[in-house]
Amino acid sequence: MRNKLYLLLVLLSLINSVHVSSQEKYISLGAQEHHEHIGQMEHPLSGIQIHNIVVALSKSASIKVDGPTLLGSKGEDFEWVTINLRNAEPSQDDWVGVFSPANFNESICPPQTSKEKESGAPFICTAPLKFKFANYSNGKYTKTGKTSLKFQLINQRGDFSFAFFSGGLENPKLISVSKYVAFSNPKAPLYPRLALGKSWDIMTVTWTSGYNIDEAVPFVEWGWKGQVQQRSPAGTLTFHRNSMCGSPARTVGWRDPGFIHTSFLKDLWPNVEYTYKLGHLLSDGSVVMSKQYSFKSPPFPGQESLQRIVIFGDMGKQERDGSNEYADYQPGSLVTTDTLIKDLDNIDAVFLIGDLPYANGYISQWDQFTAQVEPITSRVPFMIASGNHERTWENSGGIYNGLDSGGECGVPAETLYYVPAENRAKFWYAADYGMFHFCIADTEHDWREGSEQYKFIEQCFASANRHKQPWLIFAAHRVLGYSSNEWYANEGSFEEPMGREHLQKLWQKYKVDMAFFGHVHNYERVCPIYQNQCVNNETSHYSGVVNGTIHVVVGGGGSHLSQFTTLNTKWSVFKDYDWGFVKLTAFDQSSLLFEYKKSKDGEVYDSFTISRDYKDVLACVHDGCEPTTLAN
Repeated sequence: MRNKLYLLLVLLSLINSVHVSSQEKYISLGAQEHHEHIGQMEHPLSGIQIHNIVVALSKSASIKVDGPTLLGSKGEDFEWVTINLRNAEPSQDDWVGVFSPANFNESICPPQTSKEKESGAPFICTAPLKFKFANYSNGKYTKTGKTSLKFQLINQRGDFSFAFFSGGLENPKLISVSKYVAFSNPKAPLYPRLALGKSWDIMTVTWTSGYNIDEAVPFVEWGWKGQVQQRSPAGTLTFHRNSMCGSPARTVGWRDPGFIHTSFLKDLWPNVEYTYKLGHLLSDGSVVMSKQYSFKSPPFPGQESLQRIVIFGDMGKQERDGSNEYADYQPGSLVTTDTLIKDLDNIDAVFLIGDLPYANGYISQWDQFTAQVEPITSRVPFMIASGNHERTWENSGGIYNGLDSGGECGVPAETLYYVPAENRAKFWYAADYGMFHFCIADTEHDWREGSEQYKFIEQCFASANRHKQPWLIFAAHRVLGYSSNEWYANEGSFEEPMGREHLQKLWQKYKVDMAFFGHVHNYERVCPIYQNQCVNNETSHYSGVVNGTIHVVVGGGGSHLSQFTTLNTKWSVFKDYDWGFVKLTAFDQSSLLFEYKKSKDGEVYDSFTISRDYKDVLACVHDGCEPTTLAN
């Protein structure tokens, strides 16, 4: 039977384009119920039982691309594609999956063991990029058997096909496949990601392409805006199926990530507008170039000027075409993205502190995410932290055992995004931006006293020159400080266990201004605090001596929201059950503005100011005093 099905798919692929869908859970509901329930799953794509797919090609069903099949003829990175469906026996469970590569039969599966062959292992082994139910935009589909769907495709280093299924997600039957669709240059350099380097005068540029080093040399062409441009080389990395730690990343979720290039633009002048293009020098001497982008170089450390930093966590990704795939799982992701894009002229750097796309082992979703945030990452440094959905996997060297990363165990995140860490597999690092000094921790590795990371955190705090960089910021994914989140309250810890018990002495000793956390999908500001006690009763303006750290949970970047406990937590100043982000504005070395903005409108809903002098940072506070002597 398997051989017969395989031959059917091969034959069909010679005529047009074949593609099929795969996964592991299912809900048999009507159209509206589909949309409501999928968001409650761990990952929407996991609702598709790929290994149950049966080929049932039918002349009474068809799926056709309405328009050209060659996309990006004018250099576009994405295109909208309309497909027309016809089914003589329509059902509310009919759905369409988008597959890439377009030919998704057994030929692209990893070699099977003899045991797998004997057990009748499935011949379809890859998940779709996304899917929609046929009645998504037409409630009359089940009566007429005719409808149209629109999908947004991004250039993703491969061709595409649309596969039409009946039987729902649990028992999918392939009834028709569209012709292939492809971008004119599927290997094009795309989706640049800027990041701060290890020195203030370095900007790193990372991007993705389909060119390996044996067919093209990657570089960045850059320079002052309007002036002569220079070229800087780039290194090339990738990862493979066997780099993944488990399923679905090693199985149905695997998709080739292409090649990831990073270039270091060095010896930047401060506060200068630079332009840049991504390039590849092909073996025949021709050059493939991206469109032109721009960025403003960082200020000199300690420079007094207007400096604006955005911080949030748990963004997720969302499809602009309304694909069920993420429509309910990360419902605020595009709202946050679009609000930041609108205000990008007033943002100098962004810190996304963990849980980026929630790919959870479906590697194609990283491309979708890099495309979604490209308008931001191509213009300002986009610094990330490691979250549980990037790193956590059982027996993989982390402090937590779990399945949250879907078998990725940190590999896609550390490869696709540059951070100035000594070892990117250990995602802790320091970063400077003008008057700010950031210490970014990795909560998926041991942070407790005596650990390697604990030593880094203390060294990072100690290295801050508070005269030049008065604003000392700590950030990490899981809440190591304080949170009124429901599940933390039920545990009785109001934090990640052992978090503040090990780190609060460092926050206090080095007079850390603020500690930011994600993981909990809401917003909460805590008073300046030490050892569970508020040390300042002000709420809107703080001045004078730094006698406690302000803790902030800002995990409302886009994922489904988290409930607060009904208990009254006396240290909580402001809570918000909504999507949003924090913006820090440093005016000079004595004045800072903190604003919490909702993603839905970009308006300020919580704020405070800090004003102080250098002597206030130096002043002795409880458990934060330098040793002194009585000697003259």
